[in-house]
Amino acid sequence: MSQPITAVRRIQFCAGHRVWQHESKCNNLHGHNYVAFFHAQADDGLDDLGRVIDFSVLKAKLGGWVDAHWDHGFIHHADDAQTIAALAAVPGQKTFALPNNPTAENMADYLLRVVGPAQLAGTGVVLTKVVLWETENCFVEVAL
Repeated sequence: MSQPITAVRRIQFCAGHRVWQHESKCNNLHGHNYVAFFHAQADDGLDDLGRVIDFSVLKAKLGGWVDAHWDHGFIHHADDAQTIAALAAVPGQKTFALPNNPTAENMADYLLRVVGPAQLAGTGVVLTKVVLWETENCFVEVAL
């Protein structure tokens, strides 16, 4: 039995966050230059051209979502009232409320389980793994 073929698209974005109730400096408002690797597999094997999916489709669908919702914005826990109040003081500030703390782990999981299925619906492709680099030294992986 052959192994499934995976297409991987790299997407870079900049975003601020705060790990609400963190015991150290990550409790402060700060930001990162993130790099996400989206791993996709076809439901029914390769297409007629021999691809899982065209890389530009992954860029448009997944990168487009990241661009619209997270890039150059601030990601915060939906219950973090202090951060919500602080960001509200900046007119036009781009924000995104995660249902949990915006750790790299939770952000990658959200991309895998929420964004991927919504954005790739109807393409015949499923997102199987997200690798998210928060810094040059630290990354997380989440997979189905």
